[in-house]
Formats: sequence, structure tokens, C-alpha cells
Amino acid sequence: MTLHFSRVSLPVLVAATLLSACARRPQASAAATAVSTPAPAVMPTPEATPAAAPKPAPVGDLSASQWYLKDPRLDKVPGVGATRTYAEILKNRVATPVIVAVIDSGIDTAHVDLKAVLWTNAGEIPGNGIDDDKNGYIDDVHGWNFLGGADGRNVNAETLEMTRIVAAGRLRFKGKTAATVKPADKADYALFVKAEKTYKTRLTEETERAQQMEGMAEPLTTMVGNMKQALGVSTLDTTALRAAKTDDPNLTRAIAGLLDMMSQTNSADADELLKQLNDGVKQERSLLENSLNLDFNPRADIIKDNASDLTERYYGNSDIHGPDPLHGTHVSGIIAAVRDNNLGVMGIAPAPVRIMTVRAVPDGDERDKDIANAIRYAVDNGAQIINMSFGKEFSPQREAVEAAFKYAAGKNVLLVHAAGNENANLDVTSNFPASFYINNATVPNLLTVGASGPRDNAQLTASFSNYSKKGVDVFAPGVAIFSTLPGSTFGNESGTSMASPVTAGVAAVLKSYFPKLTAADLKRIIMQSAQVHRTKVNLPGSDKMVDFSTLSVTGGVVDMYEAVKLAEKSTL
Repeated sequence: MTLHFSRVSLPVLVAATLLSACARRPQASAAATAVSTPAPAVMPTPEATPAAAPKPAPVGDLSASQWYLKDPRLDKVPGVGATRTYAEILKNRVATPVIVAVIDSGIDTAHVDLKAVLWTNAGEIPGNGIDDDKNGYIDDVHGWNFLGGADGRNVNAETLEMTRIVAAGRLRFKGKTAATVKPADKADYALFVKAEKTYKTRLTEETERAQQMEGMAEPLTTMVGNMKQALGVSTLDTTALRAAKTDDPNLTRAIAGLLDMMSQTNSADADELLKQLNDGVKQERSLLENSLNLDFNPRADIIKDNASDLTERYYGNSDIHGPDPLHGTHVSGIIAAVRDNNLGVMGIAPAPVRIMTVRAVPDGDERDKDIANAIRYAVDNGAQIINMSFGKEFSPQREAVEAAFKYAAGKNVLLVHAAGNENANLDVTSNFPASFYINNATVPNLLTVGASGPRDNAQLTASFSNYSKKGVDVFAPGVAIFSTLPGSTFGNESGTSMASPVTAGVAAVLKSYFPKLTAADLKRIIMQSAQVHRTKVNLPGSDKMVDFSTLSVTGGVVDMYEAVKLAEKSTL
């Protein structure tokens, strides 16, 4: 997996018998088939609010849609209190420059709310094809792309790490067993066996899901078309559906079922619901054709590096936009979208904060080599905070990533990582990069972040979020997070991918206004100031009710207002 969006669950409530009938007439009602539709450029992640359709070119200030900026005490909303913090504590303070690196899928460098906050490499002359600053990367004006080729092409879709392990293992260990494999190869063989088992299960699941979704898309499309005709409307939104008058009990049930589907998926109308389903069909096809395809290897043709050579650093190109910058654009806006231009959204961090983009996360699993190099690039070029909204189940070159973590720690750089969206307990489930080193020592400069929702009730914990009393440090808003999208548009996304940059943004605020704080200080202050909730919540992935405070190390949600107050005391 990779980019930590949430994978939206679409409970398509149209009964199987009536789904087939809807091809002939609009009378349909609910079915009990649940369909999982991934958000764009993502892998598996469960239920949460899907992306809203992007808004047209920004007109005025849209920050009212950013619930996560609100204050838990003043506004009774479990946000981070950014608006209150600026109004009450920071208004007379001067912010200093901070560079936040975003290791992600890419960024829309022309976005109206982001182009002013891009980090610029002062030592590089744009477009001259020369490594002016002699850092090993040509024309890295705003960052670097480790997923590119020297000819300008880019890797977009990639395999999962388990797919790569299985493909290599089937060749390397053909005819071998645990008893016959060489002692020096036993660890690699055990990893192969584990990956093989996981791969077979996943392949079966995705094949069945793809068939299910493809079989559902056409009849549901026909049903929506027939309902529009029957009701005499061009748009089936909630207003039209609730105003519909009919004596036909089948049509009444169909209306109720469609309203329920739209409500559960936060779809503005039936067309948006269909778009989510069709996007899901495309994503499932991509999973089977690319992510789970043992013969798929675009890297060999495009990047042309030695993927197993972890010492190789100088490859890629300067295209930080990439084929699909949606995820990275959204993440970057959460951190530092321009706050004072009276349009679009407000980033959490102030104007002197700059975004450095390092493209290393494809549509598939990121490679350990790329992540290690991305961290080192960011550190070497001045980043003080690095956001990492990605993750995966296997990490065969884990040592390389952990060496990069230690390199960042030595340079006083804070790493902020998304906990993952598999609604899993990380005490018993692997998710990489991990919160601990191989020797189980805590990573002193790493914050791992789970996702919380907009209400202090049973849904305070996002249903998709991973959790752990040992491996997740804190939660932060990650449901229906309104931010920048490509093309100077804006919309909602959900996932721990969003919770991580919320936290990175708060860290950037602390570093900007209190520049003497170390990476360890930033981690400590954010954790100590988190607002502890003892709300009874749904344990992600189950119906069990638990105390929210038991789901992370701190038991709390990131609180910028209290963090700034604590930072003031710490720097007196």
C-alpha cells in the first residue's frame, strides 16, 4: 500500500433480485452487498468519508469547511485549535522559516494556494540541465523525484512489496523447503513463505471484489438512469429524492435505498455515487493488472537503476508533479496552504514555512531504497520536519530506512508518519516504516499518528485507523479533511494520510515560533499536550466499545493550542 487515504466502503443497498430488474425499470430497493471503493491512487483502506468532487476555481475563503482547525474547548469540536491559537497566543509573535519535506506522490506546483509556499533551492538554476549546487541532483528546484527516469518518464503504478517478494522468491527458492534451504537464506525464505501466503489470499479477495463491483456497476447505472426518467429530474440529489411523489412501493424503496447509499458515502447526488463505484472498478483492475501482477516491473524500463543496490542515491528526475499528484497536493495544503490570501483553505503552519516535495510513493508500494534516499535528500537540503503519509505490510530492506531515520535524528529532523488505514492493532500487525527499530528501541525523532473524527462520540476514532498502545503515539483529525487538490481545486479526503500532515503542520508551527526546539522537543511537546479523551468509541474494525485513551501512547488528540502554551513554558 502506500498512500494512506482511506478506502471508502460503499454499502450498495440494492437487493440482488432488484439489481437485475433495474436494467428494465427504476423500481429497485436495497441490496446487502458491500463494495469497497478505494480513493484515487490508493491501496486498501477502509471506511471513511470519500473525496468530495473538486470545487471549481476558488472563489473566496473556503476555510469554514476545515473543521479540524477548530478548538475542542471553544468550539466543542475535537480539532487542533489552530484558529484559536493564532488569535489568542501567536498574534504578536514572529514566525521564522521552516522547511517541511513531504515524501509523497507529487504536488501540483501551480496550485493557487500552494505555489507561494514551495521550497526553492537557491543554489539551482531552473531548467539549465546542470547540477548547479553540486548536490548530485540536476534542476532540483523545488525537490526531487526518485520515481523518474533520466528521459523524463515517471513510474506511476507499481507492484506491492509482497508481489515483489513473491516474484523473486519463486525463482530463488524454486524446489526448496525450509529443510533444504541454505542456513544463510533461511530468513529470506521465511519472508518469502509469509509473503506468498498473504499474496494468495489478497489475490483471491481482489479478484472476487473486482468481479462483484464490475457486475454491480452497470445495473446500478441503469437504475439511476431509469429513476431520473421516472421522477422527471436530471439530478438525483437528496432534495429531488425527498421531494419525489410516487405510489409505487418499489420506487419508494429504491428512493430510500439510494438516499441511504448517498448518506453513507457522503455523495452529493447519485452521479457522484456512481463515480465512486466506477473509480473503484478502475482501482480494482489496477490492483490486479499492476499491484498484484508478478510480471509487472515498470521500474526496470523507466528508472533503470539497480533496485537492490541500497548504496545508489543519484537517480530519478526533477519532475515533482508526477502522473498523479492528488495525494501529495492534499497533504501539502493541510500543512502550509497560504493562510492570508482570502481564498481556498488555510494551512496549519504560518507563511515562512515552505514545502519541499520528494516524490517517492507510487500507486502501489513504495520501495525501501526510495524512502531511505528521500529522507536523506530532505535532510541534506535543509528539511527540519518530514511528513510520511505512506506505509506497507512488508519491508525487506528495513535496515536502510532505519539508517535514514538515524541520519535524520543526527541532524535534528522530526519524522511524522501515518499509522495506516487497515483498522489494525499495530501491537500485533506489521506496518512499515515501523514505530520501533529492529531491536525494539523507540525511534526518538518519529511520531506515528492515527486518525480521529469531527465529533467526540463513538466515532471519535476513525473507523479505518490503525491503533496501538505502544506503536501509535497520538491521534489527529483525519476524517473529511478539506484541503488542496490538483488544478487549483479543493476537496475532502480521509485517512491517516491526513492526520499525519495535521500533526506535521502543528510541529512546523512550534518550530517556526520556537526555533530552538529540537526534534525530540517537538515530539515530547506534541505528545504531552495532546487532549486525552476517555470517550467510549468503536474499536476500529469491530463493534466493540473501548476507551479512546487506550488506543495510543498518549490516549489523546493533537492539540495545537496546548502545545504552543507548553512550548512557551519550555523555552522560557
